[in-house]
Amino acid sequence: MKSKKRSKLEKKEILTAYLFLLPNIIGFLLFSFFPVVAAFIISFTSWRGVGEIKFNGFSNYIELFSHDTFRIALGNTFYFSIGQVPLMLAISLLIAILLNQKIKGLKIYRALYFMPYVSSMVAVSFIWMALLHPTYGPINLFLKSIGFTNPPSWLGDVKWAMPTVIIMSIWKSFGYFVVVYLAGLQTIPSHLYEAATLDGANAWQKFRNVTLPMLTPITFLNVIMATIGSFKVFDQVYIMTEGGPGRATTTIVQYIYQTAFQQFRMGYASASAVILFLIIFIITLFQYRGQKKWVNY
Repeated sequence: MKSKKRSKLEKKEILTAYLFLLPNIIGFLLFSFFPVVAAFIISFTSWRGVGEIKFNGFSNYIELFSHDTFRIALGNTFYFSIGQVPLMLAISLLIAILLNQKIKGLKIYRALYFMPYVSSMVAVSFIWMALLHPTYGPINLFLKSIGFTNPPSWLGDVKWAMPTVIIMSIWKSFGYFVVVYLAGLQTIPSHLYEAATLDGANAWQKFRNVTLPMLTPITFLNVIMATIGSFKVFDQVYIMTEGGPGRATTTIVQYIYQTAFQQFRMGYASASAVILFLIIFIITLFQYRGQKKWVNY
């Protein structure tokens, strides 16, 4: 009798659990899983958003890799990712270490560093556009006041446009990684630092032999999140440069947007999205496989 009652109770608990999970499962299926499957199917068609859907095999993929703009967008996306991720994580770790000290007004500093992350990307982009205006922007006015006769045009310069977007993106996003690193720093046992002090280790040796090894799981998480986010960059590029000057800041996601919602080539845009998914998946897979060599659990 007791076993029957337990089995009924377990079934009720399982049913209750699934009922709580049901809204999330439905949302995942409707807004994530089914759209991904649909995009994969549409990538083999010449559908333009309306009308009949005609399958054209691998034509979209063949055209994709023979198109200069796609190759440039792919290169720009890798440029953005390689330029943003390491620098942002290094800055985040440095600031997290500083914020982990016992100083006055610590909570205020933490809030200030996190504010850009929760701010609207649209608002932040327009503010940076005003700051970087080649003629009236405060940054160029300051550079002229200290002797630079010909400061960069920043977003209007082919050489400076992408580095400028990278710097702005780092400023916007690093607060999140600071918080994650800070949480990781606070879990490191203090006796490890005490033991290192007794062994005569200086500050750099403590950082190298205690802090960095203990933070490798956090660093691995941050690398994964930052890399995926960097390959999906769109908002700031669309607002600040629209992919220009020329095609200097055109990224894959912006290219997908242009081909889908400006040229209405849904099949071709879906093929681009599938390629982006495969790139992110392969990079993430390599990162997961490589973690065994440097992540300490």
